[in-house]
Amino acid sequence: MKRFIDITNIQFLIMLCFLGSITLGNAQDEYQEEDPGSETETERNKASYSLGNGLNFSFNEGNYYFGLNGFIQPGYLRETMEGMDDVNSFRSKRTFLQFEGNAVEEKVSFFVQLDFSRSNPLMDVYMAYQPVEQVKISFGQKQNFANNREMIYREDRLQFVNRSLLSESLSRTGREFGVFVESKFEVGNFGIMPMAALTSGDGRNSFGQDSRDSDIGGVKIGGRLDLYPLGYFKPGNELTSVDLAREDELKFVIGVAGSHNNGASGASGESHGDFFLFDQNGEDSLPDYRQVYTDILMKYKGFSLLAEYANTSATGIDLAFLDESATQILAPQQISQFLALGDSYNVQLGYVTKSGFSFDFRYANTTPEFDSFDGSVLSDMNQTSFGFSKYFYDNALKLQASYSRFDPAVGEALDQIELILHISL
Repeated sequence: MKRFIDITNIQFLIMLCFLGSITLGNAQDEYQEEDPGSETETERNKASYSLGNGLNFSFNEGNYYFGLNGFIQPGYLRETMEGMDDVNSFRSKRTFLQFEGNAVEEKVSFFVQLDFSRSNPLMDVYMAYQPVEQVKISFGQKQNFANNREMIYREDRLQFVNRSLLSESLSRTGREFGVFVESKFEVGNFGIMPMAALTSGDGRNSFGQDSRDSDIGGVKIGGRLDLYPLGYFKPGNELTSVDLAREDELKFVIGVAGSHNNGASGASGESHGDFFLFDQNGEDSLPDYRQVYTDILMKYKGFSLLAEYANTSATGIDLAFLDESATQILAPQQISQFLALGDSYNVQLGYVTKSGFSFDFRYANTTPEFDSFDGSVLSDMNQTSFGFSKYFYDNALKLQASYSRFDPAVGEALDQIELILHISL
């Protein structure tokens, strides 16, 4: 059993709120030094609201900032499968609330994000320190860039109503607890972004119900390297796979990412105690889980192409047993019943018109490592999707519709039709 950090997510959230109160307190102290009726006070301290950007407060000529934002996605889902009753549901697909702030001179910022459509809403909660412009160090729970490219985009910036078959098979929410280092450099017109992460390896809310429910297994080491041979995308256009900013010249990014989870206890290495394996002495003996990704994203005048490939594998399964008494040894191929092992790829094409209409196509495939073994976590399946979106006010308000067909190698195909309305605060 490991002890990565003896702290719960609630305690960490309280710590962030304390940091925010100190930041705003410093801003308020300087604010009170001004004559309440002076023109300088108005210039130094501002409050603003705009659709998509939320409610923002700026103090001391922008040296301190606090923002409140979020979005909701009410929608309709219909699923049909031969031999099964049709499923029709109206629901709030996502209900996000976000808090963020920064202190410019102190080079410190924080971000908190919750999804109230989930029973356990905490998604992101982290502090960041940026010692120089090119480097940022974050501590807390956030999206891990060591996943495939689509998984590093937030839920309000997806090209389709859902993530791809690749993303949903090899990840859950993409959130992990740990330390994240991001850097960004430019040599001439060539952009380079190296990133590294050390995380708990147990995914979102990895500390369980309370501080006594510690992480399981060992830590997870991951990283990503992104290369921009023709320069970076327009500001903000790197936050989604859609070419909303309509790049004037061809731009693309090539990425390589990977991770090694020392002692995974969930199917995608992003879970907390979903299964246990043991050694001959009855002690925990969890397998190591490796994920490797390559991807490319191209954008030009509204057109976009995203192509991703993933391979996952496991090690450390020699002399592993299914029970503490060490009477049932794990067969080599049997590990695929516990971990998502195999290959997957995803291709997404899209075009956004100047008036904000988007037409999208996606094809994805997953292939298990042992195709002759029944019960694998990773299914042999294809996904074909067609999407349509109408963007209003950039990404602040949009209507999205999609049709997807999931076609497994064994069993009946599943058809999905989904419609959502995205409204940012």
